[in-house]
Amino acid sequence: MAHTSQSPVDRTSWEGAGSPVPTIVLRIRSLLPSLAPAERRVAQRVIDDPGRVAASSITRLAGDCATSEATVIRFCRTIDFRGYRELRLALATEVGRTSGARSGAPEPVGDIHPDDRLSTVVRKITATDARAVQETGAALDVDVLRAVVDALATARRIDVYGVGASGFVGADLRRKLHRIGLTSFAWTDAHAMLTSAALLDGRDVALGFSHTGTTLDTVRALAEAGRRGARTVAVTNFPRSPVGRADHVLTTAARETTFRSGSTASRLAQLTVVDCLFVGVAQSRRAESRGALETTREAVRGLRTTG
Repeated sequence: MAHTSQSPVDRTSWEGAGSPVPTIVLRIRSLLPSLAPAERRVAQRVIDDPGRVAASSITRLAGDCATSEATVIRFCRTIDFRGYRELRLALATEVGRTSGARSGAPEPVGDIHPDDRLSTVVRKITATDARAVQETGAALDVDVLRAVVDALATARRIDVYGVGASGFVGADLRRKLHRIGLTSFAWTDAHAMLTSAALLDGRDVALGFSHTGTTLDTVRALAEAGRRGARTVAVTNFPRSPVGRADHVLTTAARETTFRSGSTASRLAQLTVVDCLFVGVAQSRRAESRGALETTREAVRGLRTTG
């Protein structure tokens, strides 16, 4: 699969004033699994305390991370900064902007602990879920999103792959696309994925959901679809993972906690992408989509109670 979308660490281009910009911390978090161990320690320190890093010398940061200054420089270049000075300035700006945007009661953040009150659990979950949606919106590259929307809108057939929770998200996308008249299928079984992928060609699109980007069944299905000439799309939290070799990559931004695994945390983020794709495709085929929605709505009208 030839990767033709923009670099996952590029700044996202957005339409209109006031649109969110992906933060440095968000970008680093999405690249964390692909980094070498020493660079990963530096990345984790930035994620955990960007304000402290912004105020630290390169010598202090290297010492805090039990690594060398050369590793810190290498990490900076990996995330598209010329050096540590540029990273510090960017982090200081970002921390200042974030602090200035906060108002009112502090947002409940952090992991859920076994002794948390239920009211605290509710506040933490709702804050984390809202952040997942907002940060996924910031992580999405609108140019790549537009290319995927165009591919889906003109495809002869759309095959969607996902395992576990990602399979449920794939089924939701298939149902939405079907309602506006697009031929689509959702597959969760490894054999079914590969046999469906083997029958695709250049007129088709294969789209895979994988939070980690390492789900072998999904990786193999997208690779097979790519070999057959289909356009391939991956939706993942980690764009430099194996699934990121798709033609287009849409990045989510879900966070894991002790009691909410990646399979749970990823669903809201992936569903945000699903809604963006669906509305984008529906807009691009406005007349056909409106007609199909009215027809399908009328077909199930009799299945609802009247009072």
